[in-house]
Amino acid sequence: MNPKVDFYFHKAHRWLEELEQVRTVVLACGLTEELKWGVPCYTFQNRNILLLHVFKDYCAVLFFKGALLRDAQGLLVQQTANVQAARQLRFTTVREVVEREPVLKTYIQEALELEKSGAKVAFKKPDEFTSPEEWQRKLTENPALKTAFTALTPGRQRAYLLHFSAPKQSNTRAARIEKCTHDILNGRGINDALRG
Repeated sequence: MNPKVDFYFHKAHRWLEELEQVRTVVLACGLTEELKWGVPCYTFQNRNILLLHVFKDYCAVLFFKGALLRDAQGLLVQQTANVQAARQLRFTTVREVVEREPVLKTYIQEALELEKSGAKVAFKKPDEFTSPEEWQRKLTENPALKTAFTALTPGRQRAYLLHFSAPKQSNTRAARIEKCTHDILNGRGINDALRG
């Protein structure tokens, strides 16, 4: 157990007992406990394997490369359609954690073996994502923007495309594009732009 992570398990929240039970199982599998993104993250040789997080209706173990797990029990959940690699194993009761302990251990061992093997998730390339008409028009109008966008990392490109294509209304998509244009021209990612 990592004392830096203990505070997370002492916070008053709905899923405390379930998370403590999951923590015990995860630590028994030989992973290193760290605090990343404000939540318990479990690593192997400094590589992320899984983390714990809570939501209103459940707590979950999130496997970073969950899409590669066999999931013979059919228990892993893709949180949203845009999540490519991560998968959640959700819990709503301590009893559920106890009943699924063998499955959780199996998934953890498989995740470790995947990490040791160097397996990688095949992410979609930015050009495989929906690119709204408003964005295509803006790129045609502004060649410098197209050059700057192409220079961004694939992850930053994906994030912008997801952000631009999410709204149903054209004027909302156009407003998002307009708002982000300056940041793209300055080589900033969407998360940088939204924070600053």
